[in-house]
Amino acid sequence: MDHPQLGRYAIQSELGRGAMGIVYKATDSALERVVAVKTVNMALERDGADRYEERFYQEARAAAGLNHPNIVTVHDVGKSGEVVYMAMEYIEGVELRSLIGEGRPLRLAQALSIAAQVAEGLAFAHSRGVVHRDIKPANIMVVANGPVKITDFGIARRRVSSELTQTGMLMGSPKYMSPEQVIGKRADHRSDIFSLGVIVYEMLTGAAPFNGENVTALMYQTVNFVPPAPSQINAEVPVLLDHIVAKMIAKPLEERYQDAAEAARDLRECERQAAASAATLPPVGTTTVPAVPPKLTDAESNTVVMAQSVNRTRQVDQEPVADTALSPTATVPAQGLAKSFDSSEATQRLATLTGAATLPSEAALRQTATQAVKSLPVARVTWRRRDWALVAGAALCGLLAALLFR
Repeated sequence: MDHPQLGRYAIQSELGRGAMGIVYKATDSALERVVAVKTVNMALERDGADRYEERFYQEARAAAGLNHPNIVTVHDVGKSGEVVYMAMEYIEGVELRSLIGEGRPLRLAQALSIAAQVAEGLAFAHSRGVVHRDIKPANIMVVANGPVKITDFGIARRRVSSELTQTGMLMGSPKYMSPEQVIGKRADHRSDIFSLGVIVYEMLTGAAPFNGENVTALMYQTVNFVPPAPSQINAEVPVLLDHIVAKMIAKPLEERYQDAAEAARDLRECERQAAASAATLPPVGTTTVPAVPPKLTDAESNTVVMAQSVNRTRQVDQEPVADTALSPTATVPAQGLAKSFDSSEATQRLATLTGAATLPSEAALRQTATQAVKSLPVARVTWRRRDWALVAGAALCGLLAALLFR
């Protein structure tokens, strides 16, 4: 039986469809190996076909220069008639979205392994000047006995000005987009880290940190809401991982991980500690508690994300802000980052949990968790007025009883 041909590739079957085209399983007749061939029919692109084709080749060039175990390898690119295609390594695995699509958290060890591998792949791509900008479960392939692979650098860009990816263009998957992508600012490597943080949260809890009935509601939550810590939903999540995720999905760029390699190191450290704990404890099943609703951040959070010039503090979080959902004139205390999920404190607490050396607090946010403070000051236990009143009352009762029963 003859199979359709794309250049030297004989099409065997369809693997999937996406926004960028159709992906087929095919055989390379020259090298006699199975490959995945991604295609786009340019005849269907009535407007801007030339620009779309150039973006397709841009993807191939960006991905072809990335030789890493956690990134899909691109073998070839070409055009047959009106169809442009890209041949890449064929992976016998499943998309991550199929593993977390049932709304159940993954095993902690599996989630940590996947997260660390993706972070390592992103760190390599970023070091080569390539930003993915569409990290999502559908673009992460999980292999049973092999490395996790990042796929589809379809909207990747190099860290240079490009007419193909200008500021203000909304590109990416809304559910996993960073706040700066939502508001139309240029996405850099820290946007990939945010997207990975959203995926890690979903793997740990079985639910996305941001959700909504429509895209507008979803984007509003991404910019304005802070989700509960993963451990509040899945009791098996360690505190260390709470702080890692908090730092990955921090809204202000300066509070987020500045390097995917730092995130990968912290994830590997958490993986090591979790493995050590599992070796000393009897196995237990996944324990979950009722979902905790996300909290609304203070009114200045939008300004922080858009201008990156506002330093949020606990005092600011306590100041009343207008709550238009209740009433145009009503005010309520702003719900800022919970102490258990505060990205600005995550770096210091990560350092404590990983046994790092002491550094000034201002520098801590610019250092990796393993280079930050070694320990936090222990809060003194002080008596409140009610405690003194109880002691005084008990003493008075004792004195009266002694007088009455002499």
